[in-house]
Amino acid sequence: MHNNSLRPARRPRSVRLLAGVAVTAAATLLTPTASYAEPEDEEVSLEELNEQADELEDEYAGDLIQYEDAKENAKKAKKALKKADSDLAKARDDVSDIAAAQYKSSGVDPVMEVVLSRKPGGMLDDAAVVNQIAQTHTGRLDTLSDLKKKREKASKKAAKELKDAKKVIDGLKEQRDEIKKRIEKYKEERVPKPPSDDSSAGGGGTGTVPAGARGWGFDGATPRMAAIRDEIIGKFGAPYPVGCQRSSNDDHGSGQACDFMMSAGGNYPSSANQQKGQQIAEYAKNNAGRLGVKYVIWEQKIWDSRNPGAGWKPMNDRGSVTQNHYDHVHVSSF
Repeated sequence: MHNNSLRPARRPRSVRLLAGVAVTAAATLLTPTASYAEPEDEEVSLEELNEQADELEDEYAGDLIQYEDAKENAKKAKKALKKADSDLAKARDDVSDIAAAQYKSSGVDPVMEVVLSRKPGGMLDDAAVVNQIAQTHTGRLDTLSDLKKKREKASKKAAKELKDAKKVIDGLKEQRDEIKKRIEKYKEERVPKPPSDDSSAGGGGTGTVPAGARGWGFDGATPRMAAIRDEIIGKFGAPYPVGCQRSSNDDHGSGQACDFMMSAGGNYPSSANQQKGQQIAEYAKNNAGRLGVKYVIWEQKIWDSRNPGAGWKPMNDRGSVTQNHYDHVHVSSF
């Protein structure tokens, strides 16, 4: 007569399957994801691009605002990727506990040991506990799977943003010699030549414009910026005062920029003034070579004469109508 009490209790098939599935799924998800690497044909880091930008900024005699946006996007994408790596590592450590548990003691999760150590009758009564364990494990694996996808997406975005930043720098490098020649020309010229149809021009930089057009820092504009400003006012008028010099680290600080306001109080302009703003922005762009315009910003887009091939480039959201340049056209000069 055999003593069945000496035999180990056979685990229910559902529990054995659960353990097997957990091991298989965990093994698949725990396979390390290839770490983020910059594109092979773009062997450059953000730090290297920043160094190149600093050198170009000196040669270009002014801020590289277009690159600042690209740099900020690359930094944000890099930070998001770092967080995705951290989240994935934590989830992987968590799920690895499931796989590791299969090789300990009786080869099943320690929590299952509590159930399996009971008498058969009691174990069957704990079906709800087994189900809860299955759901817990499934949740862990689902989380790991989601984080892997999120990490892959973050990696692609980081690579794209870095590539975009490099493209801006490459474009600036290509234009470097031409821009240096133009800067020398503008220095000698001091003020731009008047348009062929000078009947539409303003005071030619003398400030002889309507009193209502004179905004903050109006007299602080450089001779070139003042000439650009007066020509635009003479051709299109000024529905609101035009502001120029103010205390800041950008071109406004040096008097090399003016804001052509199309509304007041941080509000969106009327339809008529929006069209006028568009006309001013296009005029400054189309006459950039003659006037010595460095860049134009309007409606959260920038056109930079130092990288004209890029066209009108979208800019990051800075949080308000004014900061996003929907209520004024910003014109910077060399």
